[in-house]
Amino acid sequence: METVALIISIVALIIAIVAYSRTGGVADLKKRIEALTNAGEGIVSKAGDSLRDKTADVLGKVEDAVRGEDEAKEEPKTSQKKEQKK
Repeated sequence: METVALIISIVALIIAIVAYSRTGGVADLKKRIEALTNAGEGIVSKAGDSLRDKTADVLGKVEDAVRGEDEAKEEPKTSQKKEQKK
C-alpha cells in the first residue's frame, strides 16, 4: 500500500508541475512583478514630484515673508553692484 501511495503522489507532483508550466510558470510571475514594480515606481515618482513642488512653493512663501522687508532695503545695493560689474 505504501508503494501505491508513493506512486500516486509522484504522479500528482508531475501533473502539478506540468499544469504550473502551462499556465505561465515563473516567466508569468516575473512579468507580473515587473509590471507592478513599474506601476509602483510611477506612482512614487509622481507623488515625489508633487510633494517636491508643494514644498518648494511653501518654502518660497516663507522666504518671501521673511525677506520681504529686507529685499526692499537691499534692492538698491544689489542693483548698484550689478551696474559696477558691467
